[in-house]
Amino acid sequence: MNLKPDTRNLTPLELDHLHNEIVACRACPRLVEWREKVAREKVARFRNWEYWGKPVPSFGPGDARLLVVGLAPAAHGANRTGRVFTGDKSGDWLYRALHKAGFASQPTSVSADDGLELTDCRVCAVVRCAPPDNKPERDETERCRPFFDRELSLLKDVRVIVALGHFAWDNVLAAFQRLGTEIPAPKPKFGHCAVVEIGDRLTLIGSYHPSQQNTSTKKLTEPMLDAVFEAARTILK
Repeated sequence: MNLKPDTRNLTPLELDHLHNEIVACRACPRLVEWREKVAREKVARFRNWEYWGKPVPSFGPGDARLLVVGLAPAAHGANRTGRVFTGDKSGDWLYRALHKAGFASQPTSVSADDGLELTDCRVCAVVRCAPPDNKPERDETERCRPFFDRELSLLKDVRVIVALGHFAWDNVLAAFQRLGTEIPAPKPKFGHCAVVEIGDRLTLIGSYHPSQQNTSTKKLTEPMLDAVFEAARTILK
């Protein structure tokens, strides 16, 4: 499986180097062991798949004005397919909502070669490797931060960021602080459809993560998620 970075509107080497460094990273022994174990052992329903089993790079054009940020790849989702938020129920919810808002060419994302294209939208995760129980440890998140910071600094056209969950929200705010952008004080609280202006050109929108726990309990419904991307579309207009 060979995923190529999308280098539109960026110096090709900048995004290409970042993409390649992410995919080759082995900095976190626990995560390396877990992602590769999952890729070897698989699960019955995906036994015929060749799992990706590596860190998962971002997906979408480099000149996107909307950036969607998640937590980390799912063990049998992006860790299997090699595309962020692809191959699991969380991705089903996300790309369906993006399609409705005009950011995705189709409402499904099942594999890295399924023809899906994003328009004016890029999707990434704070942590690039699938963690056990979907919970990266603090030191693992810290090791991944340079990738996240570099990506934010490269994406010059981003105007709206949607943070899927409290973890993404906190890490977006912390990343901008590290990059020298002032954020409001006191620190803005996460909430569904919470909106915060960052600097003079960025808007951060919070959303409950489309995890199975949130969607099955109806903490997050489709209309709620749709409203987030409708808000993003309105701001970009």
